[in-house]
Amino acid sequence: MELRTVATFLRVAELQNFSKAAEQLGYSQAAVTVQIQQLEQQLGTQLFERIGKRTKLTAHGAQFIPYALKLMNDIEDAQNFINDVSSPAGTLRIATAESMLLSILPPILSEFHEICPNVEVSIRIGLISELFDMVRQNDVDVLFFLDKKTEFPEWIKVLERPEKIIFVASSTHPFADKQNVPLEQILLEPFVLTEKSVSYRYDLEQIVAGKNLELHPFLETGNTDLIIRTLLHTTSVSFLPEYVAHNYISSGRLAMIQVADFEVQMASQLVYHRNKWLTPQMNIFIELMKKYITTADYLD
Repeated sequence: MELRTVATFLRVAELQNFSKAAEQLGYSQAAVTVQIQQLEQQLGTQLFERIGKRTKLTAHGAQFIPYALKLMNDIEDAQNFINDVSSPAGTLRIATAESMLLSILPPILSEFHEICPNVEVSIRIGLISELFDMVRQNDVDVLFFLDKKTEFPEWIKVLERPEKIIFVASSTHPFADKQNVPLEQILLEPFVLTEKSVSYRYDLEQIVAGKNLELHPFLETGNTDLIIRTLLHTTSVSFLPEYVAHNYISSGRLAMIQVADFEVQMASQLVYHRNKWLTPQMNIFIELMKKYITTADYLD
């Protein structure tokens, strides 16, 4: 049994598509088909069903995945033993949202670089649906995102942390640090918000609509840094994850507004595809994320 055929099997299983697997592996589709056929002959069973344009794992194919992953991990462990895992090399591909990249990841990435100076980090940002697709298509190694608690059977979640979503404005705003401000009253203020496709913006709109109220922002942007700068120089109000505004609130430049009977909470989550074998750099990054996120160091 050749390792390349096992690797090809895992990539086809991950993508559920022979042609996409061939493209990512740098093979022709015919070569991928031959490798899978050879593996099936060696195992004495069919691993995939190809009906029309759809490719699906058979029961035996699904059962073979953990054995294939163990084989690849064992080989990587052996290679790491020889190549000295204390200094991993290669790449680490991270998918995340812009707000998390700017507010949470900088100190983590800085420490990661100190530990893994020979690893090239690539970061992809996008909307939540785009990020999910990146994981499914194996365009990234890990995904760090903010949403409601999300579970997918094909993902492994390695950390999850509750995140408060708050109303925030300049510390000079009349509502700054006020308690129990009626929702009807705060909606009369000029709002600057993230795009409609963002999870917490969607929840805000659903609550507002459920109370037969309306929300009319004067500015919408996916750039949370621009939102913060706008808040600092205007009398506008925004609705953001606490981690985005935390440092500005701590320094007294922004203030949280307490709205009566209103709460939206999301969760920051770190996941990777269950069919992926973990590289040393992925393991190091995951452990760093756990250290920072679970101890709330990123809010200090």
